[in-house]
Amino acid sequence: MKCPFCSELESRVLDSRTTDEGTVIRRRRECVICRRRFTTYERIEERPLMVVKKEGNREAFQRDKLMQGILKAVEKRPIDMDTVEAMVGEIERELRDAYDKEVSSQVIGEKVMDRLRLIDGVAYVRFASVYRQFTDVKGFVETVEQLQKYQDSGEGNK
Repeated sequence: MKCPFCSELESRVLDSRTTDEGTVIRRRRECVICRRRFTTYERIEERPLMVVKKEGNREAFQRDKLMQGILKAVEKRPIDMDTVEAMVGEIERELRDAYDKEVSSQVIGEKVMDRLRLIDGVAYVRFASVYRQFTDVKGFVETVEQLQKYQDSGEGNK
């Protein structure tokens, strides 16, 4: 495994752990040259899952793209990376279990919003504002009102 700091190809494994219900192996490594440590992840190569966008075009599902969208929503919020990584893992697992070849971007967006609503209202509204592409204040206010009703019903945590 190539060292991200000095590009040396030799490293030694210090620790290996399974994560995501045994579907991922996390390895802590140390470069034999610069002695810096880094983490790698080994995953099963999944079958390609295509995302059907609103315009009808298709692109391959990208875990990193999902992660970046969620990270943008939770930026400067009290949500740790373990929570975000678990959310991304759960969503990806659900998608691969439920959809054989294609899934709409709408399904993915709704899954993200369902989870964000449970953990942080501000992150939920941030994600909704991008996902639903508000063109006026009315759409934004309606989303906040829906969140408030949800939280008032006792189902929401925050």
